[in-house]
Amino acid sequence: MKQLVVLISGGGSNLQAILDACDKGSIQGRVAAVISNRPNVMGLQRAVKAGADAITLDHTQFTNRAAFDAALSDRIDSYAPDFVVLAGFMRILTDEFVTHYLGRMINIHPSLLPKYPGLHTHKRALEAGDKEAGATVHFVTPELDGGPLILQAKVAIKTGDTELSLSKRVLASEHRLYPEALAWLCSERLTFAEGLPILDGTPLQFPKLLPDT
Repeated sequence: MKQLVVLISGGGSNLQAILDACDKGSIQGRVAAVISNRPNVMGLQRAVKAGADAITLDHTQFTNRAAFDAALSDRIDSYAPDFVVLAGFMRILTDEFVTHYLGRMINIHPSLLPKYPGLHTHKRALEAGDKEAGATVHFVTPELDGGPLILQAKVAIKTGDTELSLSKRVLASEHRLYPEALAWLCSERLTFAEGLPILDGTPLQFPKLLPDT
């Protein structure tokens, strides 16, 4: 049973999908702690309900990014987690922090990376006239949203879509995508070596695609 620490900044809907998958046994792991850089967010209530430690580490109480990351790392390491899971954690992390967890920290991003790293992904996809959007799970490296890609889910862009309508469908796909990738990690089907994800013994040069339901 793998130990997970999940980092959030808000409502925690992806966190809930992970908690549900752990509860059902489809992820061979448990969420030991949920840490938020913002106080009083819904994700912390989800953690309490699931029996995980709910911790607030308010980034505004630190003098700089490095000080916050050092304190965050100390809290994470107190749980000796196998994996650190970024689930809507809206902070850019220092290179030192990321390197400390290299190969053990994953993130989900609401675009088909390498397209549209950073913010406003749905707006950018719509403005570009793309036919599809989606989400990507990747290992975290110091390059923002630039780590090795693990798994993607594609979502068709419909005529008349707005940022809101598209974001809702992409988020629904994330709730399937993230637990699947974590299931691979916790069952040791997925590992990280020499800068690449390794799935079932084979390096992933390109991300796997989550089948449609």
